[in-house]
Amino acid sequence: MGLKTKALMFQGTGSDVGKSLLVAGLCRAFVKRGLKVAPFKPQNMSNNAAVTVGGGEIGRAQALQARACGLDLTVHMNPVLLKPQTDVGSQVVVQGEVVGNCSARDYTKLKPSLMPKVLESFAKLGETADLILVEGAGSAAEVNLRASDIANMGFAEAADIPVILIGDIDRGGVIASIVGTHVLLPPEEQVRLKGYIINKFRGDVSLFEPALEIIKDQCGLNSFGTLPYFPQARLLPDEDAMSLDQRGSDVEGGTIKIAVPRFSRIANFDDLDPLRAENDVFVEIIEAGNPLPGDADVILLPGSKATLADLAFMKEQGWDIDIHAHVRRGGHVVGLCGGYQMLGKRVLDPDGIEGDVCEMDGLGLIDMETVLKGPKTLRAVAGTYLETGDKVSGYEMHMGVSTGRDADQPLLKLNGQTEGVRVKNGQIIGTYLHGLFTEDGFRHAYLAGLRSGREAQLSYEQQIDDVLNQLADHLEKYCDLDGLLGLAD
Repeated sequence: MGLKTKALMFQGTGSDVGKSLLVAGLCRAFVKRGLKVAPFKPQNMSNNAAVTVGGGEIGRAQALQARACGLDLTVHMNPVLLKPQTDVGSQVVVQGEVVGNCSARDYTKLKPSLMPKVLESFAKLGETADLILVEGAGSAAEVNLRASDIANMGFAEAADIPVILIGDIDRGGVIASIVGTHVLLPPEEQVRLKGYIINKFRGDVSLFEPALEIIKDQCGLNSFGTLPYFPQARLLPDEDAMSLDQRGSDVEGGTIKIAVPRFSRIANFDDLDPLRAENDVFVEIIEAGNPLPGDADVILLPGSKATLADLAFMKEQGWDIDIHAHVRRGGHVVGLCGGYQMLGKRVLDPDGIEGDVCEMDGLGLIDMETVLKGPKTLRAVAGTYLETGDKVSGYEMHMGVSTGRDADQPLLKLNGQTEGVRVKNGQIIGTYLHGLFTEDGFRHAYLAGLRSGREAQLSYEQQIDDVLNQLADHLEKYCDLDGLLGLAD
């Protein structure tokens, strides 16, 4: 396609092998070498999204990678974003704008028509970057989907860029996963594979050296690094809900306990990250089939991609009963975006935006009702917490308008307008603001209201940058960055 900018693509032997954080670390490492680097992911599937400066949507992983590069967010970093709404269907976002909903089968038919947009965005990034680091999606060897692929080898072929394979040794079977991926690819794509990186290694790396020769003998691929496990990765925002399977919080037994029911369509759960980073806070993710704990200080209802479906799901679990009991005991409740909508008396969907259910009673903890209707609100916002004047910032990303008598008890002032609800002296709060707990001042003030005399020192945003720098140094030490950069020529 005539693009002069250097580019290198990182594809995985499977999902959740660490591609996103690896690319973020490489972005920071090459920036520290003086290069202008841009991240790119042709197609992402995640309900963890971020809002760009122009009001579009991209995957949260690309937002972190852009931060590692020191760049403002642009829709061209992730031109196709799929936001799952059901087990077989997703909302489709193209270059930041929602274009509709598709079943998995229909999306397979749609994908080839999206390749021009993907290549257009790739070229747009190349206008100002010295190097583009491209992240694949899922497995490089999803050969059953190859005919319509725009996310892995389909894109690499169309853009004519080399590919490095990422394998996760922590889950086991990494030799078979690398060799097997190579075997499944056709010869022209095998040639495009230039090597591999072993991720998340624990123990004595010398014991793995014979495996490098085995992989070389089997498929001719060279290693560009065996990366020791990087535990600080837990302090960086996660891309998708798979990460919730591995962890709840870093501080079990923390003096402040926050329980988070895991909705079936949980979204933008990176709202939890600043809380999890606090050394005296225990964030517990409550899975389906389990009651909400009676000893929680706070029950936090997170965002949802399908408010009505998750409201029904919550009632099926009996969590609505647990929440009302929690409030009677004096416990606090926080509702964010979809969770905020659930706190009201009713949620209505007259146009069937989310499906066949057109109305459902909410928790009734706030005198408010929400009507799900367009247009979708997508905007970066900043303002203050009205109770203390502490700064807050983040973004709004939701369908629907919420109104009611409790609107005269607002939580925040954002972009010059009051927003959210704070009732019962702050026992119950709700807002559409994603990133509510990111600013240190508000987070510390809220947590101090739960535990008087609390001493807080965490600077969350600084911690993110510190960990990105540590990750970049980690890769400089254990990864052949000169070799990778040479491949991108």
